Formats: sequence, structure tokens, C-alpha cells
Amino acid sequence: MSTDGEVRRVEHIMGLPISLRIDAADSDGGASVAASVAADRVFAWLREVDARFSPFIADSEVSRLGRGELELHELSPDLVEVLDLCEEYRVASGGAFQVRLPGRGLDPCAMVKGWAVQRAAELLLAEGVTTFCLNAGGDVVSAGRPWRVGVRHPEQADRLCAVLEITDGAVATSGRYERGDHILDGRTGRPATGLLSLTVVAPSLTEADATATAAFAMGADGIDWAAAREGCEVFAVDAERRVFRTAGFPVAA
Repeated sequence: MSTDGEVRRVEHIMGLPISLRIDAADSDGGASVAASVAADRVFAWLREVDARFSPFIADSEVSRLGRGELELHELSPDLVEVLDLCEEYRVASGGAFQVRLPGRGLDPCAMVKGWAVQRAAELLLAEGVTTFCLNAGGDVVSAGRPWRVGVRHPEQADRLCAVLEITDGAVATSGRYERGDHILDGRTGRPATGLLSLTVVAPSLTEADATATAAFAMGADGIDWAAAREGCEVFAVDAERRVFRTAGFPVAA
């Protein structure tokens, strides 16, 4: 929908709510129509990604690859890119980030969401939309002006433990509070329990989301690992309720 020159849209895709707000600066007059068209393309792209890459859809490309029905040379360039990124983070995390675990099928969801939403943001920019906030279940990529993003308290759903401000960047949080111990340490195959939550701010949501997931899977050691990655700022709460924050983490004034 459009109100007061702004475009706002929410859809449930990839198992989570995805919302888009395009600011009035990009949507007055005829630009409002262009922004609405760009929003349509964003959500069409995200629905396409879900259909192609979901391991929960039997005929998706990922499911077919997982069952051995596709050879590597038959894969789409997009899936090749995603799998290459998965391998990059597997190596960088010492195996903690893992999309192939014993007894489980191929599941690249930990990479796909951030990658797909980042591509959606790039689509908006290519369409001339320069001021927006795209939020995928709390993971955010924004552009054009400062946007405030709240980091949920890992144990109290009605509280925030931090509010940050980002411009032309992305923020992602991995935690145990929404889906329990769903992030596994690929080195052991067991749930990662060393942290309660870990938030990463990075130039792209691809990097922010994958870094947050990999670091969370690594446990307490993941805090320093994530903080050492170029362009990344980190806020974390460990299992002992201790809070860690890098000096450049963009806390709102």
C-alpha cells in the first residue's frame, strides 16, 4: 500500500514476515508508481527464491540437488553462488557453519535468506529507489538515511537490549529465543548453546546474516571471530548473560 507518498508492503515468505518501506523522498508523484513497481519486483523475486531454494519444497532446485537428481553442472548460477558462499563460511568458521549435516538433507537456508534479501535491496537501487528499509524477520538492510533498528532482548520478548542506527548497511541477529536451539554447530552436530544472541552490522545482509549464524554456531569463540571480520561490528549476549559490544557498533543516540 501507499500512504502519504510512502510505499509499505508486507508479505509472509520463506517462513517469515518480510516488510518493505520506501520513503516519500523516492515516491512522490510518478516516482510513487515506479516505487510500487519496484516493490512488486522485490516480492516476486523473494517468492521465486523460496520456490527454488527451499529444502521444504519437494521439487525445488535445492531439494532435487539434495536427493542427487541434479549434477553440479546443471545448477543455476544463483544456486552455485549460494553454495560457494556456504563453502566460504564453512571454511572460515572452521566447520561450525555447515549446510550438510549427517542425517539431514542439504539445507542452505542460513545463507539463502540474507543473500536473497540483499539481492532484493540491490534490485531496488537498480530501479532508482534510494531510500528504503527492507526487514526480513528482524534482519534489516537499509539505504538513503539513518534507520533505527531494535535488537530484541534474548530473554524478555517485550524488551530491547539495544537500539542501533544504520545507513546504507545491514544488521542481522542470530539467537535462541524464537526457534529454540535450532542453530547447530557443524563441528559436532549438536545445538550451539554458548550464546543467547549475537547481532552483526555489516555492509551487506549477505555478510551480516551469514556471519551472525556462523559466529553463533561457534559459541563464545564466535564473538571475537565475527568482530575480526572486515567491516563487521558485533553486539552479543553469552550464556552467562554477559554483554559484549565492539567499539564501532552503531548504537543510536
